[in-house]
Amino acid sequence: MSTQTAPSAPPEAAPGGEPAAAPGAPPARRGERGPAGRPRRSGAMASKAVVNAVLLVAVLYTLMPLTWLLIAATKNHADLFGTAGFGFGEFHLFDNLRAVFTHDDGIFGRWLLNSLLYSVVGSLASSLISVAAGYCFDKYEFRGKGALFGLVLTGTLVPTVVITLPQYLLASETGIVNTYWAILIPALVNPFGVYLARVFSEGYVPGEVLEAARIDGASELRVFRSISLPMLMPGFMTLFLFSFTASWNNFFGPLVMLNDHHLYPAVLGIYSWNQVVLQYPEFYSLAITGSLVAVIPLALAFIGLQRFWRSGLTAGAVK
Repeated sequence: MSTQTAPSAPPEAAPGGEPAAAPGAPPARRGERGPAGRPRRSGAMASKAVVNAVLLVAVLYTLMPLTWLLIAATKNHADLFGTAGFGFGEFHLFDNLRAVFTHDDGIFGRWLLNSLLYSVVGSLASSLISVAAGYCFDKYEFRGKGALFGLVLTGTLVPTVVITLPQYLLASETGIVNTYWAILIPALVNPFGVYLARVFSEGYVPGEVLEAARIDGASELRVFRSISLPMLMPGFMTLFLFSFTASWNNFFGPLVMLNDHHLYPAVLGIYSWNQVVLQYPEFYSLAITGSLVAVIPLALAFIGLQRFWRSGLTAGAVK
């Protein structure tokens, strides 16, 4: 006689219209709802909202000083002290710009040119030296390589302010104090740039390409100039932007090294205007408008070269 098994009863519906879990199945966690995943999606949206809110606060905190500077540069002297900080007054931006560039026979234009000289020439030379040094540390083997690179990394731990006084004493012994060389020569040494250049070389320059060039008869200098340097161009531009920003904002070095106001960079010249605002309140407008003008070259540099430094920051991220 054959026995027939009775068909199993379908799972009873749980309260709320949802089917109960099958026998032996692990219990569902509270807050999870199958493939729809609505609780998970709402949690992800909440996390994204929190992150966006934090980023918005950071952007506002960053842009508030620049916004105040832009608004204050459009006011005359009376509106600067007679209106709220973020309130608008009469529009006098062009008058303020004219006053900045005509004061003291146009000394502010001289300061801008000095800043461009210190930043562009110094940063180009510093970036080239850093790229060459980092390339050598990466591609060549020589005695004491590890110890020498460790010494370079030690230089990144020393604050610039600490070595400014020894640099001044050395510059005084060599007779270059109060000259352009007193600012340009210290800018050539960039230990952090050497470290970054070694990372860029590891990520951008394959050793097989260099070996092929050597087999074809290229010298080491030709290999670096014609093959390695073009490959390292994103890293070079990234180092240039970092050095350019540091040189443009360099304040303490010129303050120690320079006495002639014709050699001042823009940041030190604006500081000298700000020092006399108590005796001569009209310099307040000059300092504010000059600060706005001094920000423009940095913004143009980052906007114009962003495709280089954005790709350079990802060097070595993927192997």
